[in-house]
Amino acid sequence: MSSIEKADEKEQKIDHPLPHFLVKSKKELHGWYRDERECTSERMLINPYNGCSNGCVYCYAKSYAGYFKRYRETGMVTVFEDFDSVIASQLDSLNVASCGYLSPVTDPFQKLEETYQLSSRIVREFVERNIPIEFVTKSRVPGSVLDMMAEQEHSFGQVSITTNDEGKRQLMMGEGATTEQLFGQVSAIRGKGLHTVVRIDPIVPLVTDSKEELSDLVSKAADSGACHIVASVMDVPIGMKQIILETMGVFGTSVILDLERLYSEKICGYLNANVAYRRRIFDHMRSQCDKKGVTFALCMEFELSDGEPVGLNSEFMSSTNCEGIDIPIYVRDGDKFKPATDCKGNCLSCADASCGIEELAMARSPDTKKVFKLADYRRWSRFINTEKTP
Repeated sequence: MSSIEKADEKEQKIDHPLPHFLVKSKKELHGWYRDERECTSERMLINPYNGCSNGCVYCYAKSYAGYFKRYRETGMVTVFEDFDSVIASQLDSLNVASCGYLSPVTDPFQKLEETYQLSSRIVREFVERNIPIEFVTKSRVPGSVLDMMAEQEHSFGQVSITTNDEGKRQLMMGEGATTEQLFGQVSAIRGKGLHTVVRIDPIVPLVTDSKEELSDLVSKAADSGACHIVASVMDVPIGMKQIILETMGVFGTSVILDLERLYSEKICGYLNANVAYRRRIFDHMRSQCDKKGVTFALCMEFELSDGEPVGLNSEFMSSTNCEGIDIPIYVRDGDKFKPATDCKGNCLSCADASCGIEELAMARSPDTKKVFKLADYRRWSRFINTEKTP
């Protein structure tokens, strides 16, 4: 049988280098997808792959619908064919842009990237237009990608390292770079002069949450070149509670029972660890980051106040923006883009809209819109005063 089977006229099932689906898609760039957000800056989110061969046991993306549902059921990643060309066309339709985020859900440099190189080509499309772009990964990033990003002043890299214990990492992940390789990746990113973030995200209760382990992890991250640390405690999609808790059985059956007791708070469709526990963790993390001279922030951590989610970042964050770097909105300047203003890019706490886009001054009202689509960027592009080369 051929290695390629037609599933329908727009999709192929391919067996090598590992079974996956190849799909033609015109899906669009978009901003953050939840009004309940702690993400201080605007981003254009980019997912060239739906699903991830890294196989993290705590993967929340498996709770999503569409291609992610199929990934949960089959373990097969969906690849969006020629997605870099789709992105390029969308960028060329804009006069205003925010930093690209590669990728908010699945690893952009997972194994299939070696075959398709979509992430590498998307980085090129952004950098050639002088639009900043960032990545988040648990894998090894080609040096050529770092070289390209070093040409753009606000581009940066994030490496997710949940433990400095290689044995634990292997139990929590099927693939991805080794712990030693990840710390080496941190040094490589910093060595190119790029802002470098280590994400201890998530911290897994009862597995990677000891003060000693977290202190060692912060210390090694800083010594390897990290400028900033982002942390969160594992949360569990309510619909996947049993699946995720059962996978934690590799660390002992008592861990499952203890996690059941700890995960007592339902917030925004997720089970969260008790907030007093989370506060103790974050207080320790902030203290260790202060000692090492690196900034610190949380990722999507909330508590309930009168039944409403309230972010914890204002209590623990030591940076202006949650990724530790200030990136302004960019506007078109001929064929390329340039910063619209010297603002800090902290839209969530902005009240003056110096970039010229009133909707991004989100501090003016607690009810302001916080979810934006490509259509919004195109709408803003119509009134932003720019010059586009014919």
